[in-house]
Amino acid sequence: MNILLDSHALIWALHNPGELRPAARQALENPENLVFFSAGAAWELELKAAKGKLVLPERWLEAAVETGFRALPVTAEDAAASARLPWHHNDPFDRLFIAQAARRGWRMATRDAFSPRYPVRILAV
Repeated sequence: MNILLDSHALIWALHNPGELRPAARQALENPENLVFFSAGAAWELELKAAKGKLVLPERWLEAAVETGFRALPVTAEDAAASARLPWHHNDPFDRLFIAQAARRGWRMATRDAFSPRYPVRILAV
């Protein structure tokens, strides 16, 4: 299974795995699954840190790669697909992650309640 981490799921998986539901943690640790994080997640997290809304652990991005998580670039097709989603939610980053996971047929690891209203399979974290 391929899994795309929402921003909060990425940080929890790296630095606070006890925050994850047991089934989600098991899925993320399963070597048969490929776990991805969007370049958009790095952008979102760094923006929040720059605004003082979040304190990121030092070297968090390097830790993600060292853990074996794979960075997923944002393509023009991803951006266009995010704009074409129904407007259940206005957060551009969440919309991007949903579009990326949906386009690829991957599960999206998130705790956001609005996500099930979109055409994407969810791994509840």
